[in-house]
Amino acid sequence: MSFSLLSPPTTLISPLSSSKILYTQKEKRLLRLTVKASENDDEKPSFNPFGFVTDNPSSRSAIQLPESPAEDGNVGQMLYRIEDKGKEYGSYVKSGGFRWFVRETGAKESRRGTVVFLHGAPTQSYSYRVVMSQMADLGFHCFAPDWIGFGFSDQPQPGYGFDYTEKEFHDVFDKLLDTLGVTSPFSLVVQGFLVGSYGLTWALKNQSRISKLAILNTPLTVSSPVPGLFQQLRIPLFGEFICQNAVMAERFIEAGSAYVLKLEKADVYRLPYLQSGAPGFAILEATKKANFKDITSQISAGFASGRWDTTILVAWGISDKYLPQSVAEEFQKGNPDLIKLKLIEGAGHMPQEDWPEKVVEALRVFL
Repeated sequence: MSFSLLSPPTTLISPLSSSKILYTQKEKRLLRLTVKASENDDEKPSFNPFGFVTDNPSSRSAIQLPESPAEDGNVGQMLYRIEDKGKEYGSYVKSGGFRWFVRETGAKESRRGTVVFLHGAPTQSYSYRVVMSQMADLGFHCFAPDWIGFGFSDQPQPGYGFDYTEKEFHDVFDKLLDTLGVTSPFSLVVQGFLVGSYGLTWALKNQSRISKLAILNTPLTVSSPVPGLFQQLRIPLFGEFICQNAVMAERFIEAGSAYVLKLEKADVYRLPYLQSGAPGFAILEATKKANFKDITSQISAGFASGRWDTTILVAWGISDKYLPQSVAEEFQKGNPDLIKLKLIEGAGHMPQEDWPEKVVEALRVFL
């Protein structure tokens, strides 16, 4: 779903279905062209501007309006319904000139040490909420920040204090750790694309600060595929269009998993994109600045034998539709003595969301 200050959304009867759908002026023009083309060629399926990732029911329902839109069918009402959701264990912290949203569980004096969880794009730390709760019960002290530009943290406009480069993400993360008082070697858990990968390249530059490293499904080798979302974000003009789709994050999660995301969870992943266009432009800028092949090359070489000497757990959801199991296996071969591979059945690209209990068990044994 896309919103623009210059073209307020209006309600139309979709020619693709009998349901009411919320469109902006830009999307209406695209849809009219699509319908006209489909009239000339009935065999070609019409392009669905909301279906560029998946058509799972939870994200489809996000754009369906009831017969009485005043009940909950406009943006204001949607925000009112969900604006207080998804902030479990979280609070705001000022660091490095930015306001971060950081989740914390357990106590600083926890006997088993500190674990920092880093999410990937286009999601947020919300994905770790269950894992963090259970890890605290096991005696760990846990932090999980929303990266700058993501979730509930600040989303500065590119060019005004933050340009969404790898170095800048590393720099602000360093400052955040200082602000949180994470000084002793800590355990790091990383998952996901883009900013998730930056968590690993940060670790390569700060090996002395890491006691143990756990990696959930993350691109680890140069053979790692780049999902269509990030390829589309790089297309001029089209990237600016799709980055404002309010259901982008939830659809990305669903498309990488074997499961449909429950509506109450989808609400939270959708919320930042409903509140502002800033998260969309943040991921757009970060995607444009990223060199995916260079990043995976750094990771593959940096964690190889002779260059990395800390134990690594790779806990891999084998139903990941973005990254095949072969990526994890290839990565392990680069440093077989230190990299331990744990396959998680029934989990997809985000095992911490799909099956948090299995992730917790893998981390408990490893840490």
